[in-house]
Amino acid sequence: MEWISWLALLDGHDHLIAREVIQRGVAAVFMLAFLSSYHQFPVLLGERGLLPAPEFLDRVGDRAGPTLFRWHRTPYSDRLLRAMCLVGIVLGATVVVGLPQQGPAWSMIAVFGAMWLLYLSIHSVGQVFYGFGWESMLLECGFLVGFLGSHAVAPSLLILFFLRWMLLRLEFGAGMIKLRGDDSWRDLTAMDHHHQTQPMPGPLSRLAHLAPHRWHQLEVLGSHAVQLGVIWLILLPQPFASIAAVAVILTQLFLVLTGNYAWLNWLTILVACAAISDSFLRWATGGPWPGWGWERWPALGDPVALDASPLWWQLLILAVFAALLVLSWKPLRNLFSSRQLMNASFNRFHLVNAYGAFGSMTERRFEVVIEGTRAPDPETAAEEEWLPYEFKGKPGDVSRRSGQFAPYHLRLDWQMWFLALRPGPQAWFVALLEKLRSGDSGVRRLLRTDPFEGRAPTGIRVRYFEYRFARPAERRGSGAWWVRTDLGVIARL
Repeated sequence: MEWISWLALLDGHDHLIAREVIQRGVAAVFMLAFLSSYHQFPVLLGERGLLPAPEFLDRVGDRAGPTLFRWHRTPYSDRLLRAMCLVGIVLGATVVVGLPQQGPAWSMIAVFGAMWLLYLSIHSVGQVFYGFGWESMLLECGFLVGFLGSHAVAPSLLILFFLRWMLLRLEFGAGMIKLRGDDSWRDLTAMDHHHQTQPMPGPLSRLAHLAPHRWHQLEVLGSHAVQLGVIWLILLPQPFASIAAVAVILTQLFLVLTGNYAWLNWLTILVACAAISDSFLRWATGGPWPGWGWERWPALGDPVALDASPLWWQLLILAVFAALLVLSWKPLRNLFSSRQLMNASFNRFHLVNAYGAFGSMTERRFEVVIEGTRAPDPETAAEEEWLPYEFKGKPGDVSRRSGQFAPYHLRLDWQMWFLALRPGPQAWFVALLEKLRSGDSGVRRLLRTDPFEGRAPTGIRVRYFEYRFARPAERRGSGAWWVRTDLGVIARL
């Protein structure tokens, strides 16, 4: 049948390298996500966690979202959670080393589908500790890339196109959120403060913050140029799509160097690879200038010559693509809505989501610092008897240089940043203070230092500070990385 030969148009023979990079990269991110959950979930959300998942499931029922923990044969337990994480890590490792790629086309759907289901099950009970846009991003991306198939078939142009549509939602959505959300993005002052006030600064964040105002204006202009303009080129033929993808990758690498955003930037880079053709990569390494791709069309009458994918595979991809198109209507409307949602899911499976970040910028950095004492009477304890609990990523000790933790996700540290914006008796934070008060060993594993080495303090207090990066003269004089102003004690336990 002649129409079958036209299905060869759906084969992306010029994207074999992109498929390898995307599938192995997304599998590596899944491994990190499962590793993060293995170490942190039982403490944060486990049977004796800060927000116990079993209690959450009992309270909300089916509203928790799809999760294997709702099966009557598999109620939540920390042991089951860790087993699921280990299975996810092993599955991801097989893709990284290239084992399922050697199997039939559907083998990649099976492997990525299993990782997607396992992580969706964890995410559905993750509550505030999994309420980040890059969680939904990983689920959407993980579901999609399995349909790029194994080495038995060519990567599907339809799936590659949908990954480009995902990139458009990521970048254009973020750009529109910024323009709509904060005047500082319009008057080009947003980056005057961002490197200092971002959730978790990195080793180069202070240097970036101390750059001249003119440089910060160029940062904002560059962000707008890529997210609102250049990004649309990914919908054009080659080489324009590849050029746009490279622009996105360069901006994401800058964010990698100047901050800690878990796997957000790396996953965006991987998605951008869907727009980069093999011929463009050959040109970048000294080959001929990449063509438009039309030169392949005359051979379409002979699908054997093109090594076309089997009919059943093409029909499966068409069905999946059609379903994803239906799910795209609400995200598309959201992009152009004056009430644009940021990091929102429109279905329970976290497919075809809305993305965006930093629609509202903060100009001052506040930190919540938890201190304990072993004094017999905490009410009369001297200041030197109060010692701070240090977190792994968030600022605390003013002499400690900011570290690089991304793409690993420090969930408790991120929540401490949100807490500092609006301090209050949030349930998870009250539970954290109670765990520290009792000397809980699980919470200690999520901290950088426990000043009492596991012994229960006699008292806990919470202090509120404003932090800023030390200026060059201040750093030379004191060696401090941060300068802070004490705003007082806001809670005691």
